[in-house]
Amino acid sequence: MFSFLSKSNDIDISSEEFRQKLETNPGMVIDVRTREEYDDGHLKITDAQYNWLSGELHDAVDEMEKDQTYYLYCRSGNRSGQAARMMKERGFENVYNVGGFGDLANSGFEAE
Repeated sequence: MFSFLSKSNDIDISSEEFRQKLETNPGMVIDVRTREEYDDGHLKITDAQYNWLSGELHDAVDEMEKDQTYYLYCRSGNRSGQAARMMKERGFENVYNVGGFGDLANSGFEAE
């Protein structure tokens, strides 16, 4: 069902893989949607919101620790996938695209 979210690319993971990784490898959860989207609802475990479209995340990565773990999400998984790939290209090892907010909330992640 989620063949496009497989471990084969080491970036895109399913909501279940996200849940498992959080237990064994906690990290920073980042919402890369706009502030308006974030304000309309986000995961309770979100640590930061950096708008991918405006370049906020591009600016923020310069201050981030490359050896930390990062979990990124957006509305559908598209922007967070682009963001995760950009971070990988900049030398981040443990960065994951965990998909879309709605899917994550529907799979049991608490939203607010």
